[in-house]
Amino acid sequence: MTNISKKKIYYPIGEPLRKYLHEYDRETRLPVTYQDLTRISGAYPLLDRNGRDTLWETVFYEPSTLQELAAGLTEVYALLKTDGDLSFSEHLLTDRIDYCRFGNSNPFRVRIVNQFNDNYDYFYVKRADASRVYGLELEHILSPNSINYLVSGDSLIEEHIAGIPGDDFIRDHLQRPHLNQVRIAKEFVKFNERCFARLLGDMRAYNYVIDVTPDFEDEQYRVRAIDFDQQSYEGKKTMYLPQFFKDNRAVVQLCSKLLTGESIRQYQTEERTLMARRARAERYRLKDLMDCMRPDELSTPEKTTILQQELNQHHHTTQFNRCRTMGDIVRLNLRLMLGRPRPE
Repeated sequence: MTNISKKKIYYPIGEPLRKYLHEYDRETRLPVTYQDLTRISGAYPLLDRNGRDTLWETVFYEPSTLQELAAGLTEVYALLKTDGDLSFSEHLLTDRIDYCRFGNSNPFRVRIVNQFNDNYDYFYVKRADASRVYGLELEHILSPNSINYLVSGDSLIEEHIAGIPGDDFIRDHLQRPHLNQVRIAKEFVKFNERCFARLLGDMRAYNYVIDVTPDFEDEQYRVRAIDFDQQSYEGKKTMYLPQFFKDNRAVVQLCSKLLTGESIRQYQTEERTLMARRARAERYRLKDLMDCMRPDELSTPEKTTILQQELNQHHHTTQFNRCRTMGDIVRLNLRLMLGRPRPE
């Protein structure tokens, strides 16, 4: 089982990253901030449809505070979805606000309901931690998934990523007769490769979802990260490989059972090739991001040194000795995994 720091250090957004966010249309002014949502009057546990504790609490506010927040949150949703076009917001209602005390980010989850048809959607309000923002940007640039988020001051607004939570999928779906287990195993191998290439950590089962898409003959699956809090923070290499987390063991066993070593290498190569193509297509944006990330403080010197040593051993190189920050390490790891490595 992989060891993880109990509480991640919060790293504020610096001026270079702030300029990057402005340049790439990620920064805006918000009518409601994370701090505004902390004016809670009370809360009660939120249970799922089977009566299990979700680790979320539904929070409530004083009536005047709620009225102010509800209007502002509807506007935030419009900024996220329609670039601030409020003409659609008259029939939208802030239906519920949930809060999670578990983990590092302590997010708020807001449910927005369309009063015309009762359809609902979610978005999240979090503290704008720098490593989380780097994680979101790397996901947007290098993964097959577009990421929609906004930053304002110390507040981060994230779009809801739809899918079956990984822990629910492993518990309730993995052994279903109709499930194409080979495709699930293949997608987990690819997900494992994506996480390790850009050093996204802590992909335990509740930090990713399974996106299921019906195909004309079967189902297609995609494993998507939903929590980017542990972007290049931990020192242990295994932290960045989902295969080493205990609650992913059932999927790892499925991979071992159904996939040959040659098939696993094929899927790893396929995913690296796709990431390399995305990196080339977005090379200027990726360079701008790395220029912000490399001098930024995103972890402790002790963790940085440990990861240097472990990645040197993994890649059979000494090039990581020249890295001074986690940003340096991410850049070099991407270069070694997605491109032609430079000579020693």
